[in-house]
Amino acid sequence: MFKPLFEFVREALFLQRDVRQLKDDLAKLERGQHDTNEAVRQLAFEIQRINEREQHEREKLLLQLENAILRLERRLPAPGESKKRK
Repeated sequence: MFKPLFEFVREALFLQRDVRQLKDDLAKLERGQHDTNEAVRQLAFEIQRINEREQHEREKLLLQLENAILRLERRLPAPGESKKRK
C-alpha cells in the first residue's frame, strides 16, 4: 500500500525537478535569443551606417571628378576660339 504512494510522490518530485529545469533552460534560451536579436539589430544599424558612408564617398568622388573635368575644360581653349574667353 505504501509502495504505490511512495512511487507517486517520487514521480511527482522528479517531475517537479524536471519542470524547474525546463523553466530554467527556457529562460536561458530566451536571454540568448534576446542577445542574438540585439546583436542582429546592431549589425543592421552598422551596415546601414556603412552604406550611407559609402554613398557619401561615392558622391564626393563624383564631385571631385566633375571638378577636375571642369578645371580641364577651362584650361583647354574651345575649338576655333582664340582668347575670347573671359
